[in-house]
Amino acid sequence: MALVNQVLKKVMMSKKDIIKYQILTHCYINSITVSDSDLECLTLLSSIGPIELTHFCYEASDEHAVFKSEQTVRNCINKCEKNGLVSKDPNNKKIISISSGMKIQTEGSILLDYKFFAK
Repeated sequence: MALVNQVLKKVMMSKKDIIKYQILTHCYINSITVSDSDLECLTLLSSIGPIELTHFCYEASDEHAVFKSEQTVRNCINKCEKNGLVSKDPNNKKIISISSGMKIQTEGSILLDYKFFAK
């Protein structure tokens, strides 16, 4: 008789999707509600890395069309900052990045090895 039912899944994903999966998993585990647009915005921010807020708002609204306006991007960033998903540089409040506490991997080859257990 098996003590634990184990499921093993192996999936190859694009870098964007694996970054998105890490963010979504973090939010799910920590009971943080994010919309699809918020998730896209956080994925873009993770991919770009630390960036000046005004430049990111422009990129997310025009070049990548996550949102329709720069103000909507700012609102999303403020919401995510309150939820601990985005942090601002302590020396320059205009520089934003994905929170280091999330431990999102974005560089090189990425292999995720999550282990979840339920009784």
